[in-house]
Amino acid sequence: MRKMKVLVALGTRPEVIKLAPVIMEMRRRPGRFRPILVSTGQHGFLLRQMLRAFGLEPDHELRVMQANQSLEVLTGRVLRRFSALLEKTRPDLVMVQGDTTTAMACGLSAFYRRIPVVHVEAGLRTDDVYRPFPEEVNRRIITQVASHHFAPTRGAAANLLRQGVPRGRVLVTGNTVVDAVRWAAKNVSAAIPPSVEQALAGKPKLILVTVHRRESFGRPLLQICGALRAIAQNHPDALLVYPVHPNPNVRRRVHERLDGVERIVLTRPLDYFAFLSLLKRAHLVLTDSGGVQEEAPSFRVPVLVLREVTERPEGVAAGVAKVVGMDAGAIVRETGRLLLDRRARDRMRKAANPYGDGRASRRIADCLSRLPLTQLFSIANPAP
Repeated sequence: MRKMKVLVALGTRPEVIKLAPVIMEMRRRPGRFRPILVSTGQHGFLLRQMLRAFGLEPDHELRVMQANQSLEVLTGRVLRRFSALLEKTRPDLVMVQGDTTTAMACGLSAFYRRIPVVHVEAGLRTDDVYRPFPEEVNRRIITQVASHHFAPTRGAAANLLRQGVPRGRVLVTGNTVVDAVRWAAKNVSAAIPPSVEQALAGKPKLILVTVHRRESFGRPLLQICGALRAIAQNHPDALLVYPVHPNPNVRRRVHERLDGVERIVLTRPLDYFAFLSLLKRAHLVLTDSGGVQEEAPSFRVPVLVLREVTERPEGVAAGVAKVVGMDAGAIVRETGRLLLDRRARDRMRKAANPYGDGRASRRIADCLSRLPLTQLFSIANPAP
């Protein structure tokens, strides 16, 4: 059986986290796979930090980022540069993950060249094209061009089937982020930054905060910052730790509102393993991040989702997460409830992890190993 040349598109921190276990699994099967890693550089520093954390080195770097570029300019640059790389490398298939502009544009570029696309973390939906923006439309586009769809949950698979994706092209694998968390627990011992460790002294209740999504920019972010100030003031036994995203729309506003506030520690983005160490010790998490909604259940940490809707309803249904929105009053009220009501927090902590068993990457590699290249090619190139 011929070795399968797989071009793996990486542009953001979450893509590296969730594809690293799949890349490792393919590398454990050198007779079957030849993974080729392509970095678009969409997340810049955060992407490079994450690649180093997993010991990965891109084979190709597209360097698409420019200061203050619009989504349409970014999409165009990825399309052009990835298309040129496809012409040069001629892979058997392209692997994309999630719903980023990198994933959408690389998938579309492969489709234009009739190269099969496989989609990891397929089928997530909010059914609102602006929440999240532009991710909801990105993932719908990827669904249309993908040959095979690796859904993290049964609910995500059901979304795909409702949209007419043939059942034989959908596989429920679990979420690869669980694989990443378990790999990190076995292979890495990361310390919490000393400044955070020192601030935690005498503060038994650590609240971890991550906010970065585009729909949080502007007034919603100001509401969230106001809520964080109130929580710090109302709960002297708590410490809020917020690794601030480098996006200027986030960093500038957060530091303007929260610098110097007692019991709030603002840090630079943490490397992934230090972040997991902090997450493991957290009393609860306030986040708009999809990845954190998936990671926290592995450590039995309750999640308050700072969004109006989530494409990860499994966490809410299981009881480990609650959507509270971006209104300051609601955030303060729900956070206070979990800090003061031990039984309410314990109910969330005891919820089962709905995102898998840590073997998603193996299932993906097994599936691709069983697929003849002729079958992948025939799906991407149907008879006229």
